[in-house]
Amino acid sequence: MRLAGQIGSRRGELSLRIFPVFSPSLLFHYGLGAAVALLCATAVARPKVVAYVPNWIDLPAFAASIDYTKVTHLNIAFENPTDARGDLSFKPGNAALVAKAHRHGVKVLVSIGGGAAANDAALKLRYFALIKPANRSRFVAKLADYVSRHGFDGLDLDLEGPAINGDYGGFVGELAMALHRRGKLLTAALSRGYGGAKVPVSALRHFDFVNIMAYDETGPFAPTRPGQHASLQFARDNVAYWIGRGLPKAKAVLGVPFYGYGFGAAFQKRGYPYAQIVERHRNAENADQAGNTIWYNGIPTIQAKARFVSDQGLGGIMIWSLDQDASGERSLLSAIHAQLNRPLVRRASPQRPATRHGP
Repeated sequence: MRLAGQIGSRRGELSLRIFPVFSPSLLFHYGLGAAVALLCATAVARPKVVAYVPNWIDLPAFAASIDYTKVTHLNIAFENPTDARGDLSFKPGNAALVAKAHRHGVKVLVSIGGGAAANDAALKLRYFALIKPANRSRFVAKLADYVSRHGFDGLDLDLEGPAINGDYGGFVGELAMALHRRGKLLTAALSRGYGGAKVPVSALRHFDFVNIMAYDETGPFAPTRPGQHASLQFARDNVAYWIGRGLPKAKAVLGVPFYGYGFGAAFQKRGYPYAQIVERHRNAENADQAGNTIWYNGIPTIQAKARFVSDQGLGGIMIWSLDQDASGERSLLSAIHAQLNRPLVRRASPQRPATRHGP
């Protein structure tokens, strides 16, 4: 008898993939009880697939194109406080994505901060004022109410680089308490090289999981350093950094880029969407560089990163950003899905029960 397959709900935090292999002799010698015990021992939580979706695109149209069977969480990026009171913006298209995702059992979080909070001096100072102890409780209450009012499943905190100050840890602790009290998630996007050292260890325990931004090692901001901005080794090093600081593996979600950067003749100040790269360059999906010269992650590297996540027992994979993916056989999301959901065959070698003597 061979027992292999998937057990548990298709979606959700507690989904399980079970792929033990039992021979007839195993069941004969050890009985059903031992077989069930071995089955439970080989259960593994389904890795998360967290995809950021920018809300400056046509969200209602994009929501209709997503393959929701291949993602577990969507992060809408970004909404931010618009005034000194901490009132947050809300793009009308957000509601369409939330509704569509929820119909498919996918969680949706609102992401606040982003590059604007780090690079826009006025917005950065607004955050600093809102999260300082004197104003923090009011801002936290506004955020929790906002998440509930708009039907989000949680909030993703994407304060980066210069937008992280000494009040970050206290803000995270208070925000986590307010959101968890309502059954909502609190996650973060963090970078080792862009403000990571300023994140206190105490803050890490409050996050439900952390999206590790293991990309942008180089780019248009460093035109004299051409090369890969998101290598497999860079991913390993970034994960090791956060785990070394106390983040549990189950909360470590590896970030991968769905874009590339150009150098030389291909230099431009913005990134190249992966979909554009494979459309313009033949067989580019099977490589990590194209033209003269764009560096990115093709299918083999994305598969290797997904395999790393599975092998290390990490929490999952994060994507920036889903709208930049290609369709069909060239899709990076499909490559991630296939790799993370491959059958895990674990042959168990249990100890034979001791022989009973006497009645």
